[in-house]
Amino acid sequence: MKNGSVGYMKYFVMMLLTVMIVASPISSVSVLAAPDYTDLAYRWAPVHYQDTDDTDADADYITAMNYDGDWVMNNNWEHQDDDASRLKGSVTYSVTETQSHYFLIYTFYHPRDWVDYPDFGLDTHENDAEGAMMIVRKDGTPHGKLEGMVTVYHNDFYSYTPAGSQLTDGKENIDGSIRMVDYGGVSRPTTYQDAKGHGIYNWNGKNFPGGDGVVYYPDRQTSEAPSSGNDRSVKYTLVNTFAPGGLWDHRFDPDTFASWGTFKGDNGKDNAANTAWKWNDSNDGPVEAGEMATDPVHLMEVYFGNLGSYSRTYVYNGYR
Repeated sequence: MKNGSVGYMKYFVMMLLTVMIVASPISSVSVLAAPDYTDLAYRWAPVHYQDTDDTDADADYITAMNYDGDWVMNNNWEHQDDDASRLKGSVTYSVTETQSHYFLIYTFYHPRDWVDYPDFGLDTHENDAEGAMMIVRKDGTPHGKLEGMVTVYHNDFYSYTPAGSQLTDGKENIDGSIRMVDYGGVSRPTTYQDAKGHGIYNWNGKNFPGGDGVVYYPDRQTSEAPSSGNDRSVKYTLVNTFAPGGLWDHRFDPDTFASWGTFKGDNGKDNAANTAWKWNDSNDGPVEAGEMATDPVHLMEVYFGNLGSYSRTYVYNGYR
């Protein structure tokens, strides 16, 4: 009986150690796994006002980066006008979290950055990715409070605040206000994007400059292609930058990128479009290229003042 008890205890200890050894890697992976930010991303996804030019309106439709079914980026210019129904509304997003804030990046993609005059390849390029970052403070509610927005307008960043935000000018001046609109049962920010060159800034509440444009609304289920260049109600869905098989997983793919963060393209200027981890303002001093993605806290510190209490400790940053 005594020997049997000892044998049983040895067996029990060995099994316990085996379970602990096997379970440990699983536990560490779960700690490092990306949180599910889907609800947060849809909560702050903007109503997007896209200006169009009627000489080639569907070249101004936002769509998925792999809208043509592949991640070969230097065929996107050629495929853009094959079938406009494939140009369904899609916005790529990412969320970075600190102990005090969420930083949400929304990337609006077009297969072409184009002009309506002969440019001999000097003013156009294949692929175009511009975007906006929402700064959201954790305030004890499920989705936090919007404090500011920074948009990408080619090689410049513009900063904005909503009514009631405590943020003030930092080393950069605030460029205007965020107009909020009610949609989907919540008040959400708005963004505006130029035709052809597709720079992004705040929406001023007025009609499109030429009278025609597309208004995109976030939707969890439905992604639509505009019926025309003057469709005022088109749904777009969100795609996670870090989804398996998605944009981040292709960061070293030579068919997708010509260099770190720069899309491969061979129409007009070669390799002229960047992702969020390469976006750069050419004259904002200490903010390095890509910091909107890799270190948004530093960007916030430069662009805004009166930040109040905040943390530089990242809870999750998939770009690092």
